[in-house]
Amino acid sequence: MATLLQPAFWFFVLSVEASSHMPTPRRKGKDSLHMIKRRHKRKSISARNRMGWQSFLKDLDISNYDVQVVSPRNYFAFTPLLPSVTCGTVEARSIVEPEVEDAQRIRRTVIDCFEKAVLPGLTEEERRTNLHFVIVGGGPTGVEFAAELHDFVHEDLVKIYPSVKDLVSITVIQSGDHILNTFDERISSFAEQKFQRDGIEVLTGHRVMSVSDRMINMRTKSTGEDISIPHGMVVWSTGVGTRPVVKDFMEQIGQGNRRVLATDEWLRVKGCEEVYALGDCATVDQKKIVEDIAEIFKAADKDNSGTLTIEEFQDVIEDIVIRYPQVELYLKSKHLFEVSDLLKDMYGNDREEVDIEGFKLALSLVDKQTKSLPATAQVAAQQGAYLSSCFNRMEKCKQNPEGPRKFRSGGRHEFRPFRYRHLGQFAPLGGEQAAAELPGDWVSLGRSTQWLWYSVYARAFVIDFLAKITIILRKDLFLIAEA
Repeated sequence: MATLLQPAFWFFVLSVEASSHMPTPRRKGKDSLHMIKRRHKRKSISARNRMGWQSFLKDLDISNYDVQVVSPRNYFAFTPLLPSVTCGTVEARSIVEPEVEDAQRIRRTVIDCFEKAVLPGLTEEERRTNLHFVIVGGGPTGVEFAAELHDFVHEDLVKIYPSVKDLVSITVIQSGDHILNTFDERISSFAEQKFQRDGIEVLTGHRVMSVSDRMINMRTKSTGEDISIPHGMVVWSTGVGTRPVVKDFMEQIGQGNRRVLATDEWLRVKGCEEVYALGDCATVDQKKIVEDIAEIFKAADKDNSGTLTIEEFQDVIEDIVIRYPQVELYLKSKHLFEVSDLLKDMYGNDREEVDIEGFKLALSLVDKQTKSLPATAQVAAQQGAYLSSCFNRMEKCKQNPEGPRKFRSGGRHEFRPFRYRHLGQFAPLGGEQAAAELPGDWVSLGRSTQWLWYSVYARAFVIDFLAKITIILRKDLFLIAEA
């Protein structure tokens, strides 16, 4: 891998989904990342076949870049609809080209559990065990799968296996106090009430300790009591692991003790700035404003008086807000309207000037609003679009930087840092019902929300199809032009 990073014209884009199903790449041979070859164009890019790369490539100016996709699979999967594939609500061929293994394996396992349950000679307890489906994790994916599984069982499978219809049970295990705890509490409450009506058991405040072929062992967080329950199938939906290829890369650049790659706000891998990473293989390590307070104060104090006036502070406000997004979040949390309001005294009165200690005190709590980005397709898609825009304007922005001021070294950053814009989130709850949390503190629940969810993904499919056609046509036209 190290040899890949030596040429200055290389740009290697990692967009690897974290999972345990990708085989470890060989050190040599055709499947190795070392096999990427130098081309005659100015720069080269290697991208992984996922949501982030698709968003990245569809707008990239390929006349300037030699794009090579390195992937263990030859298809793109629309991951938000994978839970629907597990139960047959959506066919695999509708969201992938050509196959998706895990979702189909789950579907086959569910049917196998029913087949085992109707075998002659079993006790009722053995049949109940075979038909006990456990979902570990009460986040959006776990909740959606539990809802899809409930509908699949009660709308389809009980008609085929009527003799065991009363023996089926579904359990969701969540370590937190509520399922969907990243959503508005109104959505969490609605989901828990609906699951209760549907007969889906929700065990909150339980941490899974181990899983065997027939038993799942957990601990009650409030009492410390250990509990074991039998199961026919367990679906793990609480998080993902790091790909071997990414883990190997992390070891080489000194990030081996981390769970995922750390990047800066421009999506450059820390310790290896010719490599960019996006999606759930990486996390943006947002710089803390407290680390730069002295440099910010010095840059703003133009007359070197040792104090800042409101006017001097206002000269750097725009750069501060762009460089440190936690400032804006802090203002909202404190119901402040202007950044300059941070310099007011404890009684809310304007101050003519502040010294370095007063400046530090005013900004001391800002970094508490620093937040990690969720590992979702929405984040990856926005990162891909952002990165392609940066790559397309790279030469221009080297000459005319458009980013915020560099408070430590002087000058400006070439680009503005990546800024995630949350567009809302959906949680399908089964029975043609869903919940949505959208910008503006708007919460939608029920059947109408399900149709809103359908429309969002229908639009995504159209965009996905047009993006693929665009990439193919642009590549073909460029090859014709070169010829």
